Amino acid sequence: MIGRLRGEIVFKQPPQLVLDVHGVGYELEAPMSTFYDLPGVGQQVALFTHLMVRDDAHVLYGFGKDAERNLFRSLLKVNGVGAKMALAILSGMSGNEFARCVQENDTASLVRLPGIGKKTAERLIIEMRDRLDGGDAVVVVDNRSPGTARGARGHTPVADAVGALVALGYKPQEASRMVRAVDAAELSSEEIIRAALKAVAVG
Repeated sequence: MIGRLRGEIVFKQPPQLVLDVHGVGYELEAPMSTFYDLPGVGQQVALFTHLMVRDDAHVLYGFGKDAERNLFRSLLKVNGVGAKMALAILSGMSGNEFARCVQENDTASLVRLPGIGKKTAERLIIEMRDRLDGGDAVVVVDNRSPGTARGARGHTPVADAVGALVALGYKPQEASRMVRAVDAAELSSEEIIRAALKAVAVG
């Protein structure tokens, strides 16, 4: 089991990044809560990881905080919640906001996230309440300004932001609409995504 990696970021385009660890490039997927705090390409970073073994692939997920990984793992235990939905939850709201939704039976905020209908939101609240009450970690997402690193050559921040939102589960038309609603001038893709997700959360 790979539990933690430290290395140099050689590529990042939400929700994916590649970490060079002593010459070996590890492909990871990460929630936006982790991407907001990543340094630029060429910089060193340490990430907590979760390895998921599927029939067709081994997928490695990266998290800036152990509490994020713990919440991700707790979400995977909920019936009907897969890794993609868990990443969407961690990307769309902080751990504290998720805990508030669970404690206050706030299904309305949860159904704004991609792939979550009313029944799934209700199941999340029921099954996660016991886990949170039992001491499962809640993520406190750092609200510092995200880094300004740009996407890979040939990509624009707007295109990268749309692609990331689609990867998180939003429909292409919806992702484009969310990005168009943001004043994207001079913003990095991470900043555009943060603004778009914030608008959905308060919408």
